[in-house]
Amino acid sequence: MSAESKPTTIAVTGGAGMMATLLRPYLRNAGYAVRLIDIAEPASLAPNECALIGSVDDSAFMTAALADVDGVVHLGGIHREKPWGDIVRTNITGTQVTLEAARSNGVGRVLLASSTHAVGFTSTAEAAGDRALPPRPDTFYGVSKAAMEALGGLYADKFGMKVVSARIGTGGERPGNTRGLSSWLSPGDSFRLVEATLSEKGAPGHHVVWAVSNNTRGWADLSAGKRIGFEPLDDAEDYADQIPAASVPADWDGLLGGFWASSSHRLGVDNYPELEPK
Repeated sequence: MSAESKPTTIAVTGGAGMMATLLRPYLRNAGYAVRLIDIAEPASLAPNECALIGSVDDSAFMTAALADVDGVVHLGGIHREKPWGDIVRTNITGTQVTLEAARSNGVGRVLLASSTHAVGFTSTAEAAGDRALPPRPDTFYGVSKAAMEALGGLYADKFGMKVVSARIGTGGERPGNTRGLSSWLSPGDSFRLVEATLSEKGAPGHHVVWAVSNNTRGWADLSAGKRIGFEPLDDAEDYADQIPAASVPADWDGLLGGFWASSSHRLGVDNYPELEPK
């Protein structure tokens, strides 16, 4: 994408969260103006950043917040299993409000932070094929991500927008356990995914892509992302010697949702181990 065509202002919902915090330096170094949107104040604003405090399910707020932006990175929402009402309000309604605010402001590029939990009951072996897996959510959270993808498809088809539904494996500065060696999305590759979303490649349309790095142990076929210009470069294997050896396999090993797809994970309750990646 040439410098002349590069959008200059990007809105990032969930702007105070972990993924946005890791992404922000890359956006800053690339010369973007960044509008951070969250219910909490982001830390240490840079000169190219501003913050707007409000909720993604507030239509009036979001319509004003997305005025005069060139692209939206929708990271806002609940990132753990919660009661159904909370999930619906923040993740499903919040996504619809964000997409509608983008549409009403003429914003044609939107990246949605979906999740492997939208297809959590699918085996990792099935993820190797070059096709968009149908929804098989493992939790209420997973249902909300499947609904997010459906909304992305609706707005892309009905209004000619380019919407990328990114099925994120495991975020973070580095992989945290053996499972993350397959599912990790590096901060640098998350930025490359933003750049691909903002490009002309694949526009208009809805694109469901795996948001994982080029991991040696990766299970994902990255073809769909490459078709829109997403070329991940990082590899979780660089951190393999810093991660303890895997424990005895559990009944959920081999499923994309991991522990979330196990019988021990209770719907509507945040009860999974802290070491289990999102």
